[in-house]
Amino acid sequence: MTRFALPALALVPLLAVARPAEPTAAAEKPIRALLVIGGCCHDYKKQQELLTKGISARANVSWAVSYDPDTGTKHLNPVYESDDWAKGFDVVLHDECSSDVKDLKVVERVLKPHRAGLPAVVIHCGMHCYRTEGFPKATPWFEFTGLASTGHGPQAPIDITYTDKDSPITKGLSGWRTVNEELYNNSAGRLLETAQPLARGKQTYTTKDGKSVTEESVVAWTNTYAGKAKVFATTLGHNNETVGDGRYLDLLARGLLWSVGKLDDAHLTPAKQVMLDAKPAGGK
Repeated sequence: MTRFALPALALVPLLAVARPAEPTAAAEKPIRALLVIGGCCHDYKKQQELLTKGISARANVSWAVSYDPDTGTKHLNPVYESDDWAKGFDVVLHDECSSDVKDLKVVERVLKPHRAGLPAVVIHCGMHCYRTEGFPKATPWFEFTGLASTGHGPQAPIDITYTDKDSPITKGLSGWRTVNEELYNNSAGRLLETAQPLARGKQTYTTKDGKSVTEESVVAWTNTYAGKAKVFATTLGHNNETVGDGRYLDLLARGLLWSVGKLDDAHLTPAKQVMLDAKPAGGK
């Protein structure tokens, strides 16, 4: 009995070692993200590709895109024509530029899923959208973004400094200098009580009359909207060179993961599939 039992027992640890570890469901399942993009003043046709591919190369995120080719400020992205426009998504990245969409009922439709807790990322001109009554002091959209941003200066390089180095979003990231970019007029005093600054930008430029001007503003922050939704926001991202910059994409990827509560090693891995098969309701 002993002569046959020993070889059988010896196989037990060998089988245990040979069996590959099964990946966890959380690590395999991608975050379902919707990118709403289009409108005035930017190369959104190219930037939709830079954003989706760039973030998915850094995080387990798969995308549906609603790209609006209209280049005006009065056109509403078609995705918002549906009441359940955000159904099925874990997070929305707002990169639209629609300052003159001012119908409060429409804006409330855009905000409804976020008010219910849907996380969001808002970048660049997304800060200057939906200027309803109350602008520039207070609008429903500013309550969502967490900062009342109303304009910007000329394009010039911006020196980025991460001011909250303990934040999980910026931890390990180092400061950098952008190409020519727009510095939005986001003084710390414009932040709402629900928002926390993460980074500042410093820009020096020469006016038409030859004077040197230096300005400094908040360029990245987080916000808690309606007591539920986690929002990551940055005003950077005007030019393609910035949107495609690895340091910018690192910041966006980490901010997105933070917003959905999955900023961890399991999700800081490239996605197997960049684009989702399903299209958003109402989107193009």
